Amino acid sequence: MSYENSIAFLGPAGTYCNEAALRFAARLGIDDPDLVECASFDEVFDCVDDGTVRFGVVGKENSLEGPVTATLDNFAFRTDSVILAEEVIDVRHCLAMHPEAARSDIRRIASHPQGIAQCRRFLAEHFKGVSTLSVASTAESARMAAGDPATAGICNPLAARLHGARVVAESIQDNPENQTAFALVGRLVDAELLRGSRYKTSLALFLRADKPGALQMILSEFAYAGINLTMLQSRPTKKQLGDYMFFVELDGSMHDIDVQTALDCLRLKLREVKVFGSYPVE
Repeated sequence: MSYENSIAFLGPAGTYCNEAALRFAARLGIDDPDLVECASFDEVFDCVDDGTVRFGVVGKENSLEGPVTATLDNFAFRTDSVILAEEVIDVRHCLAMHPEAARSDIRRIASHPQGIAQCRRFLAEHFKGVSTLSVASTAESARMAAGDPATAGICNPLAARLHGARVVAESIQDNPENQTAFALVGRLVDAELLRGSRYKTSLALFLRADKPGALQMILSEFAYAGINLTMLQSRPTKKQLGDYMFFVELDGSMHDIDVQTALDCLRLKLREVKVFGSYPVE
């Protein structure tokens, strides 16, 4: 495996995270990436942190489910890796079947629980009364469908192609606006590897003490600087009950004067301002 071209992602092959990894590889100019399958986002971070791979890809936020807390917690509490870029993937589920199966052969529909939940209208209309089976990933459902004429899978077209299943219906998700943002993570030395015309900055804000007006004080600094916040979420610090911190995502780069000013003011008032990265978005 070539370290320079190595990218860890949440497996198995054919997940939306796999699709994002391929897109990041193209943006990095890597024609033949060495893709490393991981069982969890924690493992992806570990592979980057211990030097097993140069890059990792993790889920960042879903338009229906919100921020991915496992990713946020890693950035806040476990890793020194930073976000190098963001890629937004349209969630376009398809129905995959055995190459020689007919729809009348289907006795069960397999997918990740979210995949099943996101396609309920399609299933009710076309497979009423057919049982559903929850599996570990949408990619696993494609593998099952390719090997069993009685099982159909809800997955993305990439998974169907990789596992040899036949796509019989496309874009079967209930919500056509469903999207997931993925983050390319790596070491700080690669922070300027990708450039763009538009940037986001992600950070965690840790309070000195929980007191009235703390959130208002934070929001005021960004408002005074004219900075648009695209995400704000409170999370436990995992130290004691009632001790919280804030995740923030904003439009702009930490190299922008207005962003620098706001963060410098917050550093004077907060226990810690931890920046996860300023990165280009497309």
